[in-house]
Amino acid sequence: MREKLGEILVRLGHINQQQLNDALTRQKDSHKKIGEQLIALGLTTEEKVYRALAEQWAIEFIPAEKIMQSDLSALELVPESFARENELIPVGLTDSAVLVAMADPDDIVAVDSLQHLTRKQVEAKLAAPGAIIAAIEAMYENIRKRGEVTEAIGDLQFFAPSDEDDESMVDMSKAAPTEDAPVVKLVNLMLSDAIKARATDIHVENFEEGLIIRFRVDGVLQEAMRPPKQSHSGIVSRIKILSKLNIAEKRLPQDGRFTIRTADKEIDMRVSILPTVSGEKIVMRLLDKGAFAFSLKTLGFEDDMLLIFRRWIRQPYGMIIISGPTGSGKSTTLFAALQEIKSVEDNITTVEDPVEYHVPGINQVQTKAKIGLTFAAALRSILRQDPDKLLIGEIRDEETADIAIKFALTGHLVFSTVHANDAPSTITRLLDIGVPPFLAGSTLNLVMAQRLVRKICPHCKEEYVPDDNELEALGIDRAFLDGRKFSRGPGCAHCRNTGYHGRSGIFELLEMKQNIRRLVFDNANQDEIRDQALENGMTTLRDSAFRKIFRGETTTHELLRVTVQDI
Repeated sequence: MREKLGEILVRLGHINQQQLNDALTRQKDSHKKIGEQLIALGLTTEEKVYRALAEQWAIEFIPAEKIMQSDLSALELVPESFARENELIPVGLTDSAVLVAMADPDDIVAVDSLQHLTRKQVEAKLAAPGAIIAAIEAMYENIRKRGEVTEAIGDLQFFAPSDEDDESMVDMSKAAPTEDAPVVKLVNLMLSDAIKARATDIHVENFEEGLIIRFRVDGVLQEAMRPPKQSHSGIVSRIKILSKLNIAEKRLPQDGRFTIRTADKEIDMRVSILPTVSGEKIVMRLLDKGAFAFSLKTLGFEDDMLLIFRRWIRQPYGMIIISGPTGSGKSTTLFAALQEIKSVEDNITTVEDPVEYHVPGINQVQTKAKIGLTFAAALRSILRQDPDKLLIGEIRDEETADIAIKFALTGHLVFSTVHANDAPSTITRLLDIGVPPFLAGSTLNLVMAQRLVRKICPHCKEEYVPDDNELEALGIDRAFLDGRKFSRGPGCAHCRNTGYHGRSGIFELLEMKQNIRRLVFDNANQDEIRDQALENGMTTLRDSAFRKIFRGETTTHELLRVTVQDI
């Protein structure tokens, strides 16, 4: 006798006996299968029910993450319409058989039709219907994209000019192509896919094994496409033409920019080209020039941290410094602060490189080093512009730091950023740049370090209990959990099989209280400043990340990726 589905779910710990009894009672009125009834009541998930079914039927279960890794050559054998109609998706291929994930492996008609279609034996495995539908959406989109790349390239041959070719020959061979040219189609496809994927950077890299295009989405690089290796020269030349760079120069780095206009937005593309041993590498940063759409409430501040931050940004003078690596959201936080405090009574001016966000009511200056408009030069002019509040994109040198300090000392509120690892080291970084300790101690109001962690995809989020190895990596014991579970995302079509969608900030706020100021006056090191700040109640970046983990917003992987454990 087969064990009943409900009994299997109870044995596996997915539901308890009382929940099963309740579902059986309600099943009499609904006439649903017991698995459907349990899912409808929210007592378990579709995947757990189908795992139990696989055990009941003694058949292999294919999880969602494995379906998302399906062999594209197997998918190409089965039309998308057939896969949708029969709730199945090919996941693998051998010389004689095709491995298929099905919601109903006993569907003899579908299996027989698939054998005639593929002319191969069918090995049917069980999978959850929701996972199959999500995989069909994602995987057949990949096939269409690969077809678009192949169509864009066509039979065109690309030839890189040799070092002996002169500039006129290169100009002739790389004349601006028409919009129908295959290389233009390929570049347009790359750019449009990056915009759709919410990418912040595009990497075009030429390796021995082939040409790889990657997008940075939510702070992490993902492979997007692999065009033919011979297309590399054409892509580089097209990007150089768009950026008005020297297409003949292949030995030196070059920087340029161009703008993309779509129906609803304008995107500034910052281009960097770097010669490598395997050819020129392109990195393009995408900056959305649309209206600023963030607020302090949406950045991820904890309630207690938001109160502290709001209190200091409303002070009449002093300095607020935000630190963190490139891409950690510093500029976004600063502009969200300016958005909140701006008024017709204040003259707010910014000096940036580049201007990332356009904010109405704020005077924004973009530096241009080639013509001598540096941070320091722009700031000296702004002194005569009657400013009330000032944002300096980044304090990079002693001259910029000196002018920023003078602004703060003369009754202005100054916002800026510094590259440092945490809040205490930000202060010592300013001292290293050349700011005297007595000036740093008297002008700083708040120093904040921040990072961005990816948020778990809400469409595939699930809870789990961490194992001992994971707890050891985090540096905590099981008692610290206090019975709480962690969350993660196994991956789905919505999140491009990453398990994450969107980002949120974690923060470390160091308030410049009197005991901290005295340490700065005495030229204390960052460890002494840190110890005193912790005594004052400062929440570290790591603790801020733990808060989000316990609320099910992010994962332990993200905590380990962006924070360092204190030893």
